[in-house]
Amino acid sequence: MNKYWIVVADASRARLFARRKKFSPLEEVESLVHPESRLRRQDLVSDRPGQVQESRTPGEYAAEEGTDPKEVEAQTFARELARRLHEAHAAGEFEHLVLLAEPHFLGQLRKRLDGRTASAVVARVAVNLTREDIAHITKRADSALESPD
Repeated sequence: MNKYWIVVADASRARLFARRKKFSPLEEVESLVHPESRLRRQDLVSDRPGQVQESRTPGEYAAEEGTDPKEVEAQTFARELARRLHEAHAAGEFEHLVLLAEPHFLGQLRKRLDGRTASAVVARVAVNLTREDIAHITKRADSALESPD
């Protein structure tokens, strides 16, 4: 069993790394991708905003969207990632969790972690490292574990 999992994530990608001991080498165990988060806003919306006709007011106007579609996709991916982390923790795949995530997405993910998985978090850093190499990720993970929050 791997004692530590390090999650490197943003709204469209998560890389899961494992290590047996606190500062042993990282091994990438899984990569999750949420391609919808990479789409442009206009590609996430099926059509132009709907038209509303009111009997009291002549003419039409565009109905406003209530929620940003990019935000909806980020929330969806945060739920998917939280579910995966819950399953892995419940299965004993890790004891401790380090979160290295883009600042806004880190907040989304933290809100969606169940209590037991959240209690396994030993360090979190608001940083986007999804496109970095393993040496840079290792350095940031080690730094987070040396001075956890």
